[in-house]
Amino acid sequence: MADVKTNKVVSKIATRESYGNALVEIGKENPNVVVLDADLAAATKTGVFKKVFPERHIDCGIAECNMAGVAAGLSLAGKIPFMSSFAMFAAGRAFEQVRNSIGYPHLNVKIGATHAGITVGEDGASHQCNEDIALMRTIPGMVVMCPADDIEAKAAVRAAVEYEGPVYIRFGRAAVPVINDRPDYKFEIGKGTVVKEGTDVTIVATGICVDSALGAAEMLEKEGIHAEVINICTIKPLDEEIIVNSAKKTGKVVTAEEHSVIGGLGSAVCDALCKSYPVPVCKIGMQDTFGESGSAAALVEKYKLDAKGVYEQVKTFLAS
Repeated sequence: MADVKTNKVVSKIATRESYGNALVEIGKENPNVVVLDADLAAATKTGVFKKVFPERHIDCGIAECNMAGVAAGLSLAGKIPFMSSFAMFAAGRAFEQVRNSIGYPHLNVKIGATHAGITVGEDGASHQCNEDIALMRTIPGMVVMCPADDIEAKAAVRAAVEYEGPVYIRFGRAAVPVINDRPDYKFEIGKGTVVKEGTDVTIVATGICVDSALGAAEMLEKEGIHAEVINICTIKPLDEEIIVNSAKKTGKVVTAEEHSVIGGLGSAVCDALCKSYPVPVCKIGMQDTFGESGSAAALVEKYKLDAKGVYEQVKTFLAS
């Protein structure tokens, strides 16, 4: 795929692939990194870590709740465990154990949650977790991240290792464009990035919706509407300053996420704006509904999370 403006070839890679590759890189540097999986190593891509470090990979079987307890014990023994599974199981099925065994004692456990959101595709609503960010945000002291591409995903994993405390990182199944391949790119937990400057409306996006927001901004630009696009990888702690500063400039804010509009990025942004600088907000995401079976591309289009869908919703919002 090529960018029409620059004719530069844009590579695509699933962030779950980035997760597995990052674990191998960091595993070579840090012998305390261990990886746990729940009989899904081929899907979560932790299998690549297992090939290189078989003695540091533990398959806990289809027992995610138990895996959380094992991860907690390993952290108390001085290890840096990454417990890995689908978001529906890591955040959903194991919520109580993550809350009480990892969150409450504030242990140094990292949760790699793959296959999040509707881009799980044909697996359907039972596996399309659109509630995980909301769940993890409620756990005191839990860092919550949702990287937009391969570069950001690897940087998030590395930052998680360096951070002392529990971290939840959300990864996707579908291949997504690499958008952060620039020399000045720098990642920091709790910091957002203005990826496109604008004056008429702010689009705050996370995960796959960052690329959609940039595409929507291009469409809006052709109509004389200058949208500012902010990439928020760390949803908790949220970079409130970058959002408030942009809202002061544009006066209207749109949030875009592959997650329920209840409790996710949109809710976090609304909390920040209500406290510091109230402005009208439109939340783009899953509108209090479950997903369904279908290809990732078809679902993203149906639920208006692609560039065209974001563009149309921003236009409607600005006209209201």
